[in-house]
Amino acid sequence: MIIRIATEGQYELTESDAEVLNELDNQAVAACEAGDEEGFKQSFKELIEFVRKHGHPVSEDRLDPSDVIVPPPDVSFQEAQAEFSGEGLIPG
Repeated sequence: MIIRIATEGQYELTESDAEVLNELDNQAVAACEAGDEEGFKQSFKELIEFVRKHGHPVSEDRLDPSDVIVPPPDVSFQEAQAEFSGEGLIPG
């Protein structure tokens, strides 16, 4: 699974990482839907850190499409509310 963090680059993660990513994504969606900005910031920070820690950077000369595009780390809560809705970013 290839995850792109907007403004950073791509990271390759294993399919087994998808379950954790999906849970973090669901937490971010729930926080956005509840209007909980602090809850969103915490869960989104954990999601970004998980991708960075567990993912392997994809070489810039490799041209694989991203399975998921995550907003940049500095996404505003208002922007996040538009993107983190319904089933979220990570296919579950």
